[in-house]
Amino acid sequence: EVCHSWLNRFRKLLVRYEKLERSFVALNHIAAAIIAFRKVKLTVNIIYG
Repeated sequence: EVCHSWLNRFRKLLVRYEKLERSFVALNHIAAAIIAFRKVKLTVNIIYG
């Protein structure tokens, strides 16, 4: 249920307007990648030298 609520934040996926299945699947993959990217804690180490 949590995953569905995360995906429902993407309005384009909430109601399927895409005619082609591959476009809809691609949008699902992009949304999943964005969700995963937001969940990852990023640390940037800059070494001056």
